[in-house]
Amino acid sequence: MDTAALLARCDFGTACDFGGNRELALAVSGGADSTAMAVLAARAGRSFTIWHVDHGIRGAGAAEAEVVEKLASSLGAPFELRRLNLSDGPDLEARAREARYRALPTDVCVAHTADDRAETILLNLLRGAGLAGVAAPFSRVRRPIIGLRRAETRAVCESAGVEVVDDPMNDDERFARVAVRNRLMPLAAEALDRDPVPLLNRHADLVADALAVIQGAAAALDPTDTAALRCAPRAVASEALRQWLMSETGSATAVDAASIDRVMAVVDGTHRATEVEGGHRVTRTAGRLRLERL
Repeated sequence: MDTAALLARCDFGTACDFGGNRELALAVSGGADSTAMAVLAARAGRSFTIWHVDHGIRGAGAAEAEVVEKLASSLGAPFELRRLNLSDGPDLEARAREARYRALPTDVCVAHTADDRAETILLNLLRGAGLAGVAAPFSRVRRPIIGLRRAETRAVCESAGVEVVDDPMNDDERFARVAVRNRLMPLAAEALDRDPVPLLNRHADLVADALAVIQGAAAALDPTDTAALRCAPRAVASEALRQWLMSETGSATAVDAASIDRVMAVVDGTHRATEVEGGHRVTRTAGRLRLERL
């Protein structure tokens, strides 16, 4: 395995990167992707702390934490364990994700791969998440191995001879992402007779370039001024509203296209108010939008 070639496609930065912090924070679940991220960070000469979150959902959590702690010890890295107490049930995937990010440092590095990004792109397309969803920027975290594929992370682990954890939740098709991974992605590959992952990632990069131009124009727009919103191009007005809603609601996820459409109906006077995600309502008074909690 050509480790140098893999590292050339990673972005672990330099000792002065990552907000001036010389030490990286790596979120390691024990799976092949995050384990490979830690191995590669060590081979890149970076110092780091390994962070592991036990969600408290399954009985195997303690054993998985031991595997990750053993990895940290083998790499000479400090180990930080955070234990949660989540319950199974509706919205488990989203609840676990939000709780995990609250437990981790704000500048944490996560082991998203090109395959993860492709799945997110397809999932967000189907959810109608708009341009930001398709660009799949994952802006709240750092993704040093986003240029690698899952097959490559498994190869890194095998070459290093390190133990990895198989999380049964990765095969639980109650979770939309797992269904996309296990069913839709293989179906797309069969229909196209080619690997859809690089195609989806390339599409996301193109969308991200266009989105940057739109975001620049949206930043100059007052998202509560209905007259200004009506005069702006629809894409610019929609992005201004999306950013406003995310900021005001504290939502870390993109507001879906349906929510934006409903708010635009308030902007143009078709409706006086509408509900949006997170238990909020947008109302219009004297040509201004206002966000209220329900």
